[in-house]
Amino acid sequence: MTAVSSDAAAPASPPAPKVWVLVCLLAVYVIWGSTYFGMRVALEVFPPFLMGGIRFLLAGSILFIVMRARGAPWPTPKQWLASTFVGALLLACGNGFVGLAERSVDSGVAATVVATMPLWAALFGAFFGDRPSGLELVGLILGFGGVLVLNRGGSLSFHGVDAIVLVLAPMAWALGSVWSRRLPVPQGLMSAATQMMGGGAVMLMLALVRGERPIAWHLGGLVAFGYLVTFGSLLGFTAYGYLLRNTRPALATSYAYVNPVVALVLGALWNGESFTRNKIMACVLTIAGVGLVTLAKRRPAAGKKAG
Repeated sequence: MTAVSSDAAAPASPPAPKVWVLVCLLAVYVIWGSTYFGMRVALEVFPPFLMGGIRFLLAGSILFIVMRARGAPWPTPKQWLASTFVGALLLACGNGFVGLAERSVDSGVAATVVATMPLWAALFGAFFGDRPSGLELVGLILGFGGVLVLNRGGSLSFHGVDAIVLVLAPMAWALGSVWSRRLPVPQGLMSAATQMMGGGAVMLMLALVRGERPIAWHLGGLVAFGYLVTFGSLLGFTAYGYLLRNTRPALATSYAYVNPVVALVLGALWNGESFTRNKIMACVLTIAGVGLVTLAKRRPAAGKKAG
């Protein structure tokens, strides 16, 4: 998922980033939209932090070995520390809190709340001096409006601590996403590998403190866990890391608006859920919001070329 570094391909290099941005956006839109259902099934086998710790430590180790075999340098102590910090925010808090919440909150509601993350990213980005453009703000508002319509008439009956950690999850993920651009993390996919390893280690420590153990063994839960490792982590997280390094935060985090729509489609295909007028309206608003954020991303680039 990285751009090809070949001298022979140099003349065609300008279009390459756009292709990879599109591929990575498609990956986080579709794959991460399906992980809410995957986590729900995998939680029948593993408690939240034990599941996340094993998942990310395994995926990160695989990616780390691959990157080392391809010649990537060994991260410095400062890079390991920065990656662990970012991984703790993104994974232990962002992903782990969602796993905790899904004990009592259904996956659709979880996806709806997590979809507020781009708004938090815009807020944190402004604090760091990366102010969103007016067009991006309109897109973010439209996307958030789509999420609200999507959940209209749904159940938002949170239960105690689960409600609190679910609200904190997108805040932690947004802060980690914005802060990661300003910390000395490794370059390329090695950054994703070290963040998953560091975040996974933190999750395992939390699992140990909480006394988590496997719940029950069954094929469906193990298959869901394998899907989360290979697609949700190895493919999805590395694609997200590429977007963070090569696009504005508003575009990189726009997946949060599409994920609930993907969850709706999967629900209709797997569980026979019907599309209502509110759901269709939500899809239109979501697509419009993502489109505006994408357009806002392209305009500055066009201005630089003209100058």
